[in-house]
Amino acid sequence: MEVRNIHQFIEGFQRFQSKYFAGQDNLYDKLNNGQNPSTLLIGCCDSRVDPALLLDCDPGDIFVIRNVANLVPPCNEAGHQQGVSAAIQFAVESLQVKRIIVMGHEKCGGIRALMQGYQPTRTIDFIGRWMKIVEPVKQQVMQQLTHCTEAERIRACELGAMIMSLNNLRSFPWVSEREARGELVLHAWYFDMSNGALLAYSERTDTFLPMVCPLGVAHKSNADADTDACLS
Repeated sequence: MEVRNIHQFIEGFQRFQSKYFAGQDNLYDKLNNGQNPSTLLIGCCDSRVDPALLLDCDPGDIFVIRNVANLVPPCNEAGHQQGVSAAIQFAVESLQVKRIIVMGHEKCGGIRALMQGYQPTRTIDFIGRWMKIVEPVKQQVMQQLTHCTEAERIRACELGAMIMSLNNLRSFPWVSEREARGELVLHAWYFDMSNGALLAYSERTDTFLPMVCPLGVAHKSNADADTDACLS
């Protein structure tokens, strides 16, 4: 594959500059004074799933944490260099976001590597250590979906990893306390890359339901109820 010319990024910044810095009342006149996002989004670092592009957001709309496989580690005070945990604490305690969205996606390379048996090529293995967070989900999938295809098991692990991340979020006291007071809502959304659709986890039904169907596919008559279940 041909490497794109670096000038595309410079030209991209020029388009960004024209959009957000033009005029007397440009967006950064407000953002220069600080940020006030309502949402923390924890997404994957996969180049195909940029959250701001997927959700058509402007600068300042979402506070984003991106890592391999959009994972949330459990709260571990004894851990070292907890970048994800620090960002979660900052978003909840300092920015006081109103919602947290864990956004996973189909064809996740991290989950696929975990399910297929990742083999490190170096003695220093940050990838394998990181993916151990979701090892319990893998084991559950392998035990319960023995007759499914590999693709079905990988998808199940992608979905299960997001549910695990929701549970891990609640292990942080600043998250669980604000959620208990009704000041914070947690969501898990899944980008179905093959179909261009968006699914969301409903804790009420313990399943992922369609929020945005593929283009050309009509929403079911109960689509509003499904959406309400996902957002509740």
